[in-house]
Amino acid sequence: MMAGKSDTSNRGFASMDEEKQREIARKGGESVPDEKRSFSKDHELASEAGRKGGQSVPDEKRSFSQDHELASEAGRKGGQASGGNFSNNRERAADAGRRGGEASHGKR
Repeated sequence: MMAGKSDTSNRGFASMDEEKQREIARKGGESVPDEKRSFSKDHELASEAGRKGGQSVPDEKRSFSQDHELASEAGRKGGQASGGNFSNNRERAADAGRRGGEASHGKR
């Protein structure tokens, strides 16, 4: 057995628990001002990067293509995190309607 090999197995980002990793990653993202975030400024660039990332993974290793329940669960979680849609929040829907109406007046 090599000396020191087992000493490094509990060090580094990959060995941290998921919550600690998320906390560190979140701080990294927050440290970049909005105007310097490429994907927030260029949605086409973000879309292209996502496509390329997906294409680089072989079909047999794509979690969602192999596990439709996992994909469905992720979609539900995303919807819940986004605050839901207008059917879940009538006041939000009414507010959006008012704003849309105000913005469109006189522009027929």
